[in-house]
Amino acid sequence: MNKLKLTIKAMIALATLCLLMASMSAQAGTQVEGIRIWPAPDHTRLVLDTAGKVDHNMFALSNPSRLVIDLKNTRLNTDFDKLDLSGSPVRRIRSATRNGTDLRVVLDLVSDIKPRSFQLEPNQQYGHRLVLDLIDESGSRLEKATKPTVTHDSAGKRDVIVVIDAGHGGEDPGAIGPRGTREKDVVLKMAHILADMINKQPGYIAKLTRTGDYYIGLRNRTILARKYSADLFVSVHADAFRTPQPKGASVFALSQRGATSETARWLAQSENRSDLIGGTGGVSLDGRDDMLAGVLLDLSMTASINASLGVGSSVLGKLNSVARLHKSGVEQAAFAVLKSPDIPSILVEAGFISNPQEEKNLATDWYRRKLAGAIMNGVDEYFRKTPPPGTLLAWQKQNRQGGNAISQHRVQSGDTLSGLARENQTTVSELMQFNGLRDDRVMVGQTIRIPSS
Repeated sequence: MNKLKLTIKAMIALATLCLLMASMSAQAGTQVEGIRIWPAPDHTRLVLDTAGKVDHNMFALSNPSRLVIDLKNTRLNTDFDKLDLSGSPVRRIRSATRNGTDLRVVLDLVSDIKPRSFQLEPNQQYGHRLVLDLIDESGSRLEKATKPTVTHDSAGKRDVIVVIDAGHGGEDPGAIGPRGTREKDVVLKMAHILADMINKQPGYIAKLTRTGDYYIGLRNRTILARKYSADLFVSVHADAFRTPQPKGASVFALSQRGATSETARWLAQSENRSDLIGGTGGVSLDGRDDMLAGVLLDLSMTASINASLGVGSSVLGKLNSVARLHKSGVEQAAFAVLKSPDIPSILVEAGFISNPQEEKNLATDWYRRKLAGAIMNGVDEYFRKTPPPGTLLAWQKQNRQGGNAISQHRVQSGDTLSGLARENQTTVSELMQFNGLRDDRVMVGQTIRIPSS
């Protein structure tokens, strides 16, 4: 009987201990184990590494500007003071225990922001994360949109604008090679090299969607290209596969299936109605009925895909001379960054970072320069053949500088500028611009220079 009593007491003690441990575990909750910050021109991303999922609530305060984040059943296990806040709207981060078990984090801000938060599951590099986006709605730190620029020609012929997009960035490392090389780092360095090469080429100017280690949403990358009035959008990536064998560079354009879905998306969203489609054509969806808008979008998207395939083929041909190709032709897929209805867009996979040899190559400056040079040459080859109207390249092609394609005509009685334009398959305005004429009047004996058409 005594043994039975002892056994019952032991079981009760064990059950009590288990309940106590469960209670302590529940009280312990999770913890913040680290913090990172990624300042971007239009937003700043603050990432809290947590031991597990966390319930949280946040609210913004003004005068002075602050953001308060309450994390339930959480304790702090890192040092916020060691975080470099330069380049961000955050002046200071404070924290304190709240209600005995909760953690309150306060961000002292330079100005008011619009906050957004979400949680991420563990990946191959990080564990659980609470992501806080501090959005600068005023756009005070964002590089202003540019109109077509003139940098190389005093006669006012604009540059071809190429927007270069380095994939991934910030909290998104992209693919990671066997030696730990991160895609986001490789493609950013390569994008800078490519931009420098383009900017040194007369008749071109380059813009970058991201200039540092931060993340930009996929749709926002194409929005930036449109704000820059881009003639071409080039997104640079480094491929990966589950096995180390695949290798080689690839070039992608948008698939027709992706174009169809994108047309539907543009028609479905009312804010797109006032957005210009076809930068040089000035076609607008504003005020159009669905049928006409659909036709305009379909025509614009088809032209954009055809141009993308053309420039992609030129780039692939140049890459073939400096690197191994994964596929011999331009591939097509429904990548979100390629879905601009009015801008020819290509995605270049510089190689497989999951392949040990290609990872080693991509980590070197000389190889990145070889690839960037090939992309530049491919882009230039395409635009020399099909330059956008109004550009220096279009003017050079029409005049074929350095050749014997410019003819001269001595004006005779009865000649008119419009008649000369018709005979030589050009326009009156082109003849006026080419000869520096203020009007369309010509005089007998006057020499008119005529470019080949």
